[in-house]
Amino acid sequence: MTEPTDDTQPTDDTQPTDDTQPTDDTNAMRALLALAHESESVRLQAALAVGTTPHPRFIDRLVERCGVEPDFYVRDMLTWALTRHPAAATVPRLIAELDSARPQARSQALHTLSKIADRRAWPAITPALLTDAEPDVARSAWRAAVVLVPPGEEAALARVLMTQLGRGDREMQRSLSRALVALGEVIVPDLHAAMTSPDPRVRQHAIATERLLRDPEAGFEYAIAEAKRIVALGPTRHEG
Repeated sequence: MTEPTDDTQPTDDTQPTDDTQPTDDTNAMRALLALAHESESVRLQAALAVGTTPHPRFIDRLVERCGVEPDFYVRDMLTWALTRHPAAATVPRLIAELDSARPQARSQALHTLSKIADRRAWPAITPALLTDAEPDVARSAWRAAVVLVPPGEEAALARVLMTQLGRGDREMQRSLSRALVALGEVIVPDLHAAMTSPDPRVRQHAIATERLLRDPEAGFEYAIAEAKRIVALGPTRHEG
């Protein structure tokens, strides 16, 4: 029997090559480009793909996209993708974003920091952010602050948050009350002081927050309605 020559060696045309089998890394790079696609569903899938294959070089693009992405669900997936990366790489980049001129960039960076929950970000949660003129930024800062505040700093945080009592619409006031209640009993002295404020909106909001602290199951709508009644009756009828 003669040995087959090189000309008669069988070949396997079905064997994948590097050109026909994209790597996970290549897929992730394509997904990064798709983050700017006009379709929300495509952007959502792109953010999922990038988070599934995390790599430090993707972080800048994810953070940048958070600042301009119009769809809530896509932004949430972008945040998830960032949480899949090492905090040592994401936290400094997100902190830098807090200086952005775009309110959405600041708000989403704060939201993402609250999800990562790395207390190295705490010094970046400044009074300026907690009192930001943009409601979405301030609300995100409140939520991030109560997650990141180190033990022993709660009272100082509460004092800053108290300056925001009475601010904004019902939803914003609910967010602040939740943040304050999350700090616990440490808020009581400043809260009681705010309950005697000459500003009826501050007084009403403080009373509602105190009700929620005592009975978290009551719900904000009930608490604010009760606070309105108390304020309407006047300080002599206050049920402290």
